[in-house]
Amino acid sequence: MQKRWSVNAMMMSFVGFSVVLVLWVLWGFKFAFGEPQHLFGASHGILANLWGKPGAVLGHLSEQGQASIPLITTGPPFHFPTSTLVYFQFRLRRDHALLMLGSVLGRFNFKAWIPFVLLWSTLVYTVNAFAIWGGGWFAQHGALDYSGGYVIHLAAGVSGFVAAAVVGPRLMRDREVDAPNNLLMVATGAGLLWLGWNGFNGGDPYYAGASASAAVLNTNIATACALLCWIGLDLRHEAQAVADRHRQRHDHRPRGDHARRRLCDGWGAGAIGIIGCVIVYFALNYLSRVRPFRKVDDTLGVVYTHGFAGLCGGLLVGIFADPKMVIYPGLGKTADITPVRGPRPRLGSTCSRSSSGPLCG
Repeated sequence: MQKRWSVNAMMMSFVGFSVVLVLWVLWGFKFAFGEPQHLFGASHGILANLWGKPGAVLGHLSEQGQASIPLITTGPPFHFPTSTLVYFQFRLRRDHALLMLGSVLGRFNFKAWIPFVLLWSTLVYTVNAFAIWGGGWFAQHGALDYSGGYVIHLAAGVSGFVAAAVVGPRLMRDREVDAPNNLLMVATGAGLLWLGWNGFNGGDPYYAGASASAAVLNTNIATACALLCWIGLDLRHEAQAVADRHRQRHDHRPRGDHARRRLCDGWGAGAIGIIGCVIVYFALNYLSRVRPFRKVDDTLGVVYTHGFAGLCGGLLVGIFADPKMVIYPGLGKTADITPVRGPRPRLGSTCSRSSSGPLCG
């Protein structure tokens, strides 16, 4: 971003972080991970599994009691308190609002930002989180997303794009200056993001085991493959006119997406990194030139680097998923990742299929 936007963007990031945390502990967490709210008395279907019953998680029982997600804790109980689960999920949740900020940089103020974050976090994020991560309607129909490809990246990419379209473009003089003002900070941010992926993806199985270890390794494999692929594509187009080079900014790294790599083995992780990189690269550099994308001033290209990447990762898991990956060493039990009726156990539990039904240990 331009240097004169830096303080504004930094303060909006901290304010967004704070707003999301407060509403998360007051009502958001249970909205996304609590008991299902049966709308209009429905006992099944989407109206019975759209979101959870809102409530605070600030009392001593809520913070120090054993963690549980009612619709998905069907295997072994979580061996950590609710406060751990609340904070871990908040660290994922706070990303969504800050990603959208990248779409509207340079033309959004605090008076609009605070209520926007509050409303979007409550009405969009929590519903998506419950539907997929909280064992809601999408999860019950086989949707898989373990670090936010759909819940965070696809949702934030689409919402940021729509917000940019509604707010309108930056002034022409601002759009003409498109280079980052501090490449060292860009590289530092990329490094911190890469490091953060290990915590997000390694923590999402909710237990320390083979799944978490594979998640960390495959996350880095996919990211490394994507980075090398991106550099290769840049070098291939080195001879392009300087006028086109501004679209190949290195601050737009393909995210990959980091939501699915635990379900795949190392070969699948590398393939997702490369395919995701190619799709995001061409979307950012070429699709952005056609309608309706060229009519919308998405400042940091969030719809490409997050929206397209999240969608790409979600679809590719259907091609590269390896059902033998999620195992407890020595127990001989493999998680079933095929759709089943009713709430699905999270892959963090040790489940397998037998003639008598799912076995969880």
